[in-house]
Amino acid sequence: MFARLREDIACILERDPAARSSWEVLTCYPGLHALVLHRRASWCRRHGLHWLARFISHLGRFLTGIELHPGATIGHRVFIDHGMGVVVGETAEIGDGCTIYQGVTLGGTSLAKGAKRHPTLGKGVIVGANSQVLGGFTVGDGARIGSGAVVVKPVPAGATAVGNPARVIQADSEAAREAAAAKMGFSAYGVTQGDDPVSQAMKGLIDNASAHEHQVMLLWQAIEKLSARTRELPLGDCVPLDAQTTEVFDAERMSRLVK
Repeated sequence: MFARLREDIACILERDPAARSSWEVLTCYPGLHALVLHRRASWCRRHGLHWLARFISHLGRFLTGIELHPGATIGHRVFIDHGMGVVVGETAEIGDGCTIYQGVTLGGTSLAKGAKRHPTLGKGVIVGANSQVLGGFTVGDGARIGSGAVVVKPVPAGATAVGNPARVIQADSEAAREAAAAKMGFSAYGVTQGDDPVSQAMKGLIDNASAHEHQVMLLWQAIEKLSARTRELPLGDCVPLDAQTTEVFDAERMSRLVK
């Protein structure tokens, strides 16, 4: 029991720069208190004490503002930061090393008793504030759920889901992801730079237009050089006076507009 508690305290000190001491974490972090009470409630449920399990869960909700159903499965080193308004359903599973922020719901969309109604979070998943993950699907290892996202379908490992309804952004190659992870460190609230798919699409179109502009400029320059060598031929007089031989498309300015 105490080894598990020390593990929980260590993971909070690692991920929360505001935590200054183990004593502060032990006495002032409602996420830790909710997890400790959930383990007692889960033990009661496994031993057939269903009413007592729900009462302990209810007591934990009253004291911390975090509602963890006794039937939920929660792994090691899970950090519920701030925590107010977090709701975790009966059949939800939270993997090792996950981080969950305030206002998150791991909810179900089915009324069938005994069915897998709530999501499964893999290892190291980050769920941003006020996100709703609804349904009996899996969020893969290392995935990130952006703040305010409403996720109703599976999220692949290492990917990011943002928006309402959530759009899944596929992860890059394994090597690129590892390099980025080492550079970024921990992604607070599941937020990383440049992960809005609409913005990325717009930037892709801008880059494509800029490339076309560059190609047109190169073509006109080549035509001018060719015509200069053949001035004695009628073809030399066929180059329009308004031919565009310099680039005027400002891709950087357009990109700034969609940031």
